[in-house]
Amino acid sequence: MTATVTPAETATAATPRRRRHRLLVPLGLAVLLIVTTLVLHAVDRPDTDEPGFLSPVATDDDGGSRLAEALRAQGVPVRRETAFDGVLQTAGIAPSTVFVPAPGLVHPDLLDRLTALPPGTRVVFVEPSPRVLAELDTPVEAAARRWAARAVPPDADGTPCPLPEAVRAGTAAIDLQRYAGPAEVGHCYGGALLRVPGRVEVVLAGASDPFRNDRIGEWGNEALATGLLGGNRPLVWLDLPEPVPAPTRPSWSPEPFTEEPAQGGDGGRSERPDPPDRADPPWENPLWGAFPQWFWALLAQLALAGLLVVLWRARRLGPPVSEPLPVTVRSAETVRGRARLYRRAGARDTVAETLRAAALDRLLPRLNLPPDTPDDEVAARIAERGGADPERVAELFYGPAPEKDRELLELARELDALTRTLAPHPSEGDTR
Repeated sequence: MTATVTPAETATAATPRRRRHRLLVPLGLAVLLIVTTLVLHAVDRPDTDEPGFLSPVATDDDGGSRLAEALRAQGVPVRRETAFDGVLQTAGIAPSTVFVPAPGLVHPDLLDRLTALPPGTRVVFVEPSPRVLAELDTPVEAAARRWAARAVPPDADGTPCPLPEAVRAGTAAIDLQRYAGPAEVGHCYGGALLRVPGRVEVVLAGASDPFRNDRIGEWGNEALATGLLGGNRPLVWLDLPEPVPAPTRPSWSPEPFTEEPAQGGDGGRSERPDPPDRADPPWENPLWGAFPQWFWALLAQLALAGLLVVLWRARRLGPPVSEPLPVTVRSAETVRGRARLYRRAGARDTVAETLRAAALDRLLPRLNLPPDTPDDEVAARIAERGGADPERVAELFYGPAPEKDRELLELARELDALTRTLAPHPSEGDTR
């Protein structure tokens, strides 16, 4: 006779596992869908750090060659500059339009020099960041940002648009980054296009879509882009192949910055006192700028997913569960092993209760008695069928626990004999 695991026990052990799968599989699919969406969105969005981003000579999807051709077709002179100093020299001759498609590549200390161009100049920035707005010293701040650019009419927020170029263009896909400013600032497209008046007119475009080759043909994008950059002024297009470095003026120098070297007898070096002692700038890890922001966001999500998997698979204490036995164990070995444990613990009461319960489980069905039959009635029926003393039977089944091993052994023998008489095993035959 061997101890085996029943199908019911196997099903009970597998039920919690199936419940976890019902919860974890949909959760894992949802996390995978979110991560895939974020990665595809980051890949789909143009990278302003790429050399060909909104370049007048780039013909790929993120380039601006179609916009440059449309402006030349309207008779607008387009001057491409790949250096910031070249923009200042070209635009400093006469009022013109300066197009800065990637203002984040220009060093912050140089941005304010654009506001010193001749009066009547217009500077168009594409998706300027809060840092760029702070360096320009404009009364404008970044507001809400959308997931993707949306095509909206110029009066999307119910306010009439003061820019005639936007009114003529109509609906355009420029609603990505919105800006907020005082009443004197012209708002169009719900704040996605702003004009800051002044000595040098500053225009903030909230999306690069109207200027790109892949989106310029949609809605009124081409009309809006050519209207902002065209007109009777020449266009100076800042095409940066790499970020503009910081100016060479030392931060400790009390003299105004000039690009011309000072004349002197020491090889062009001006006589000035040694720089005062100052604290070293805080060290920054170059890895932060070596990868785009979406890479760090994806890395953080993967780390969070890994932490959740570790917590899910970690060993934790809980209630005992039924598990299938790895090997087949004979019932006799199980009985002897449990008996040794009971004997070592001196648990005579537990052994007696177990023997009496097992005997009643076999006798009650043979006597046609329900499990809730009173004790005196059960003892009377067993004594009647077995021809024994009712008091002895009641003491045998419901009496106190044995105090010695000899009494426990005697109890086991009498229960076994009575059970064999009234409810014999099928292999033993009925001895009544």
